Order: sequence, then structure tokens, then C-alpha cells
Amino acid sequence: MSIRVAIAYHSGYGHTARQAQAVASGAASVPGVHADLRNIAVLDEPLWQALADAQAIIFGTPTYMGSQSAVFQSFAEASGPVWARQGWRDKLAAGFTTSAGVNGDKLNTLSSLAVFAAQHGMHWVSLGLPPGWLYRTTGTADDLNRLGGFLGAMAQAPSDAGPDDAPSTADLRTAEHLGRRVAQVAVQLRQGRLVGAA
Repeated sequence: MSIRVAIAYHSGYGHTARQAQAVASGAASVPGVHADLRNIAVLDEPLWQALADAQAIIFGTPTYMGSQSAVFQSFAEASGPVWARQGWRDKLAAGFTTSAGVNGDKLNTLSSLAVFAAQHGMHWVSLGLPPGWLYRTTGTADDLNRLGGFLGAMAQAPSDAGPDDAPSTADLRTAEHLGRRVAQVAVQLRQGRLVGAA
């Protein structure tokens, strides 16, 4: 039976959608893992069922005004019935976000996603990469984790650049790394649970 990793995201202008696709590509690169991209702008039964069936959910949202988008917040609040029955308890969780600013207060958004996951009783998976780019004098803008995040994958997309041009390749590769890491942890967790059950 394959492991399902759901990528539950909102994208206002297409930039976060590109980041979500990179996350899905990374997750799908792990043998035995199926990546399921889900746009949370439509809160329908297929969405909730897909998230119920997933072993891991990676949350994604643009950062607007220093926090997650209103669409993502509506999804979070609509998950109240799932919380009441502890439907996502012990699933893996992770997060990613995009903003126009290099900083853009993306950490606040990722922190909000981690708290949201914790309220659902989920296990948060960090990015697991050292910082790149300006962390060392030898760094370049092509480094993985060039924005130096730890809690999740960060991306930057200039406000006057379309989704065909941004986020950068480095940010998309960082998102791909996050998807792969979550999928690998999901595989390890399933193996451990199978051993424990035996």
C-alpha cells in the first residue's frame, strides 16, 4: 500500500502553486509514495477525504501582511470538525510559504502553520537544511535554503514577477527537498509502526 502525502495549499497569484508543485515532485520521488496536490480554496468533501486518507499533510500558503492568506485561514477554521474527532492526530505535517519580500515575515506564517498542526495533534517535520546564500561569504543565490529558514520551506517572488518567472529555481529546489524529506520520514514512520505492531 502506497503512502499518501497531501499538499494542501492556497495560491493567490500562482507563485505558491509553483512551490506546491515542487513539494509534490519531491514527495513523489520517494518510492512507494503518492503525492496528492489539493487546492484548499474549495472546501468540498473530496478535499476532506483526501486529507483523511493521507499519512502526511504539507500545508502551503502565501504570506500576506505577515501571515497566512485569508483563504488558508478559512480552511484552518473549517477544519474544526476534524479537530473535534482528532482526525489528523499522529499524521505528519510540514509547511511552506511564499512572499514578495525577501523576509516578508514568512517565519510568522510558518509558525502559525506549525501551531495549527500541533492543535490537530500532528508531528511537524522541519526543513532539515542548513542556511545558504548570505550565511557564508562563499554562498550564492542558487543555494538550497537561500532564505535561511528552518521551520519550513520559504520562497520569494517579486511582486511584479509572474509565476512563470518566480519563485527562483533555488527556492523551488528547496521546496522539492521539503516534500522529499516529509515522504522519507513517512516511510520511516510506517516501517516503525509495522515493526511495533508485530
